[in-house]
Amino acid sequence: MTQYLLSMPHDSAEEPTMATMDPAELEAVMAAAGAFIEELTASGALVFAGGLHPPSTAVTVDHTGDELALADEPYTQAPEYLGGLWVVEAPDKDAAVAWAAKASKALGARIEVRAFQEVPA
Repeated sequence: MTQYLLSMPHDSAEEPTMATMDPAELEAVMAAAGAFIEELTASGALVFAGGLHPPSTAVTVDHTGDELALADEPYTQAPEYLGGLWVVEAPDKDAAVAWAAKASKALGARIEVRAFQEVPA
């Protein structure tokens, strides 16, 4: 089966984190996310899931030349950033999109679906 990345964007201007959310809102979001992850797990589709800290916490590492260069900033600047993700196994794109639709409904957010590349046979 193919693995798909289901990703949830966040607004870069807001940079929400669990620590900055209203406790009642956080509880509701965690319950919805938990229920979705439980369903993914029960189906055998879940490979991995996680939430990311905002881009302002990023370190960019560049050791492509002779010297190591570190920058306390994200590699790219964008109006939105990857805030959370799930890696799922699905028989096809339609099945992955169905999982994304459930995540979108549960969390009230847009979800992007992308397949991982596979080595050609």
